Amino acid sequence: MNLFNRKDGDGEKTPKRRAGDLALVDGEGAVPSHRLTMDMARAVSLAAMMAHSRAATVVEVADLLAGMYIYEWDRLAKYWDDEEKVESYLQQICRISPPRWHYWIEFHHRQLTVESEPKKWKLPVGPKKDEVAVPKLAHSAELQAVWAAAEAAAPTTDMVEGRVIPVLTLECVLFAIASRTNSEIGHRLVAAGLKLGELEEEARRPRHAPR
Repeated sequence: MNLFNRKDGDGEKTPKRRAGDLALVDGEGAVPSHRLTMDMARAVSLAAMMAHSRAATVVEVADLLAGMYIYEWDRLAKYWDDEEKVESYLQQICRISPPRWHYWIEFHHRQLTVESEPKKWKLPVGPKKDEVAVPKLAHSAELQAVWAAAEAAAPTTDMVEGRVIPVLTLECVLFAIASRTNSEIGHRLVAAGLKLGELEEEARRPRHAPR
């Protein structure tokens, strides 16, 4: 499988990556419409947890935006001049109170600590009797529209079961959210001073291979 083929049409290809460096989406057993880089996949997982914690029936764009910034704040905050001001503004956009915002940041840091610790072999055990499976939440219509816009802006592609599909990075998804200025969140991101031109440049023509 050839990963990360450039869409520029100039024949240039980014370095190959292991299959584990990407995450499939859009259901089990079906060819997905896109793939996610690992950091984007982690943001999606956090967004789903946040939506589930407030007993939502779907994952919203606000959940995804919060997940992206909690996981990669240092990487994406550079697209605003005033990082401290925009963080509080994002709390408003994502409808998250300061205590809950800090709770999820602490949760993220704990997850990073666990991931960095040496893995220990454990015998497989069955689920506890009192455990309840967390249902997989669907994505809202607005979030599905964001995915479609991000697919159009994706800088690289991958081949899956004979189909060429786009690989979505944090930058191209953020650009897809912000460029939809007919949506409230997109409009508010731009109004908050987002450097849309710089973001688009990095989204469409990244200086580094997607990670």
